[in-house]
Amino acid sequence: MVSNELFRTVMTDCEAEIEEKRSTFIAAVKRVSTAAEAEAFVKERKKKHPAARHTVFAYLLRDGNKRYGDDSEPQGTAGMPTLKAIEQRGLEDVCVATTRYFGGILLGAGGLTRAYSAAAHGALEAAGVAEFVPFTDVLVDLTYSDYQRLLQELPRFEARERSTDFADRVALTVGLPAPKAEDFVARVVDLTGGRAITEVLETKLDVKPI
Repeated sequence: MVSNELFRTVMTDCEAEIEEKRSTFIAAVKRVSTAAEAEAFVKERKKKHPAARHTVFAYLLRDGNKRYGDDSEPQGTAGMPTLKAIEQRGLEDVCVATTRYFGGILLGAGGLTRAYSAAAHGALEAAGVAEFVPFTDVLVDLTYSDYQRLLQELPRFEARERSTDFADRVALTVGLPAPKAEDFVARVVDLTGGRAITEVLETKLDVKPI
């Protein structure tokens, strides 16, 4: 089981294309959480490009599991530079699959390594980076007047509104960076003179674009 520890991954799935001496390299990036998901993505890319000569891949997961494949390219020229591109950016739970359409000109080991590395870096750059950090959800039961006052405090704690239920009183659930949860609860008590009822709920990872 992976703990709620900060980690970085891609913001979105995407692909990028480069051309090197008439060979076309199409690198696709996908956020994955298991080896099975990564391998399914590679199969999907091969199916999408049946006429391509090679579809190499690399993935790196939060649990430390990592793997790469050259798909008949010379050993060390394709999958390894793809994996290094992921590692150099400090990313996890990421799979990169690069499809190559051969253009008739041999690139040599050095040329292949540079091309696959460039394709992977380009796709990862386009995907952007998201930082997942532990967020703690807090339920606050309070009066309507206290609710209006508390809304003004939320930005100070980087709080995100999860849900709001309006009845006789307001039941507001917010998520905020875990280290700020204790101070937030204290502020709610102080702001409402103890009238609000707070309940600290679960702590889970939430995305923070960077």
